[in-house]
Order: sequence, then structure tokens, then C-alpha cells
Amino acid sequence: MIRINLLPYREMRRAARLRHFSILLGMVALLAVAIIVLGYITLEARIYSQRMRNEYLKTEIAKLDKDIADIKKLKEQTQALLARKQVVETLQTNRSQDVHLLDQLVRRLPEGVYLKSIEQNGNLVHLQGYAQSSARVSTLMRNLNASPWLEGATLVEIKSATVQGLRANEFSLDVQLVAPDQNKNADNAGKTG
Repeated sequence: MIRINLLPYREMRRAARLRHFSILLGMVALLAVAIIVLGYITLEARIYSQRMRNEYLKTEIAKLDKDIADIKKLKEQTQALLARKQVVETLQTNRSQDVHLLDQLVRRLPEGVYLKSIEQNGNLVHLQGYAQSSARVSTLMRNLNASPWLEGATLVEIKSATVQGLRANEFSLDVQLVAPDQNKNADNAGKTG
């Protein structure tokens, strides 16, 4: 029988396997490093992209905050203008109230009643005067309450007085000055028309 020594063959095979294993191990290590680097680059790209989005959002939010501040200023200016407009409209409507007050006092003043003072504080009108009798003061109050521009006549005080040697009743009363309702005007126009 022939004896063959297989030791050098086995060693060569073992060395070849070791080289093959080392190459595979190096490739796997290289592949792992490549995957790690690729993952790192991908994550960095996503982080950079997110930072860019965040910066964009911050700038847009700053623009919107500025716009909101401008809108608030505009609202304040609008409110101020509306308040001015309201004041002008109130002045415009109240402009003729004094004329109506004097007109109604002349029309509603019964005979035998004389006014010595008229004071207006806002819508409250304070009247002082003399009357020949207390019945004439009552008539004046009824007439004032019947006026579309006056209401709520309230007697404050009535007392006896002597004026130029004649006996009279000195009175003081309050009445509210109001603008007549549009509905009442429409009803009155419908009744007269």
C-alpha cells in the first residue's frame, strides 16, 4: 500500500479557508462600515432637511406674527374710527334736540304758567317757574308727558310764592328729553295719511 502524506494538502486547504474567511470577514466589516456611514449620511441629511423646514416655519411664523400685530393695529384704528363716527352721529342726532325741546315747551305750556329757568343736563331737563294754580302745573305735566320729545315729567317741588304782589305757585319739575320712536312716527304718518 502506498502511503500518501496529506498534511501539506490539509495545511494548504486550511490556509486557503483562512484566507477566504479573512477576505469574507474584511468584506463584511467593510460592508458594515459602509452601512454605518450611509446611515449616518442619511440621518444627517434628514436632520439638515428638518432644520431647514424648522427655519422656514420660524420665518413664516415671524411673518404671521407681524401680520397679526398689523391686524391688531388696524382693528384698534377701526374701533377708534367707529367710536368717532358714533360720536359724530350722536352729535348729529342731538343737534336738533334743543330746538325740539324749546318748540315742545312753547307748544305744551298752558296759559297761566311762566317759566323762569330751564336747565339741561344730558337728557334730563329741569324746569322752574310760576303758575297761577297747582292745577295748571298738573296740566303742564300732562302736556309734557303727551309730547313725543318729552316723557316722565316728575314734580320736584311746589310752594306758594308772591310775584309782583300777586299770589302764585312756584314749581320745580324734571322731565326726560327723548327722541321719538321711528315706529311711533310711522304710525302717526299712517294715521294722518
